[in-house]
Amino acid sequence: MLTSEEKKQYNRHLILDKIGEKGQLKLKKAKVLVIGAGGLGCPVLQYLTAAGVGTIGIIDDDVVDQSNLQRQILYTIDDIGFSKAVTASKRLSKLNPFVKFDVYQEKLTRENAISLFEKFDIIVDGSDNFSTRYLTNDASIITKKPLVYGAIFKFEGQVSVFNYKESASYRCLYPTPPKPNESPNCSEIGVLGVLPGIIGSFQANEVIKMICEIGEVLTNKVLIYDTLTMRQLKLKFEKSENANITKLEEDYDFFCGIKSIENEINLDEVENNLENYNLLDVREEYEHEDYNIGGKNIPLSELDDRLDEIDTQKPTVVYCASGIRSKKAIDILGKNDKKSTFYNLKNGCF
Repeated sequence: MLTSEEKKQYNRHLILDKIGEKGQLKLKKAKVLVIGAGGLGCPVLQYLTAAGVGTIGIIDDDVVDQSNLQRQILYTIDDIGFSKAVTASKRLSKLNPFVKFDVYQEKLTRENAISLFEKFDIIVDGSDNFSTRYLTNDASIITKKPLVYGAIFKFEGQVSVFNYKESASYRCLYPTPPKPNESPNCSEIGVLGVLPGIIGSFQANEVIKMICEIGEVLTNKVLIYDTLTMRQLKLKFEKSENANITKLEEDYDFFCGIKSIENEINLDEVENNLENYNLLDVREEYEHEDYNIGGKNIPLSELDDRLDEIDTQKPTVVYCASGIRSKKAIDILGKNDKKSTFYNLKNGCF
């Protein structure tokens, strides 16, 4: 039952014919896990909290950075450096004290995904990389949990619902991951600040529809939204044998081509043997000035035109913030210099 205070909190739902007290009780009993408390995660968390979803899980191992504030409006400048998951739960508790938050300050991995998903009714993917998306998809299939997908790119976003009442999966839409060079993230190409708010709100809407059993859930279709033209496009796709997942991949970064076993190196190994390597930072100049581990700075976008500046007398360790841009740089370097040795700094310099 709803308390008198809860009835005040949810008044506009209670007088809504398709929700009412019955629907609000369904929301109160529901358990939803949100992966990522970033651009997409923030609006998802805000609206699910406001709607009264009884238990909300938040998993994110990141901290708030000043560059997040342009689109992650759940945070303020005072939150910089603090855990996103913890900060989000504290702020959201002030929005709705009737919601229970399960906070996980860790990265979603193949080791914890299955046991974690089993605790919740619905999974919402607010991640920003293909490794996590494929892992999330596969774990949701194995645990038989509906998955609400969202993705953003510059001015455009996508939304879909996978694995709901045996519907199609993420792998039915994207059977294989794109090549690393074809999948830049927002730190490399930017994103319109309001876009995650729009797409995240669409994701929250799908969650509420599933819980309350109302409307038409976005299954076997992907909604594509363009902020510059305000056009929406729905594309249909069918369930395929790619949805028949029985076990997780051994290594999702390797599966997605983000890392290759042959040319990766750990930061500890580099720091302990600095005299044996040249360092090349392919981040932007302002990133290098803010923090670096040494070496020459040539932004990835300028690398083709500045190849002659690279000293290849010793093996070169290429680094960036996460290891993605540096891998692209190694592809460029390898095509132009077949004799030298290049290593990718595992997980970047942060």
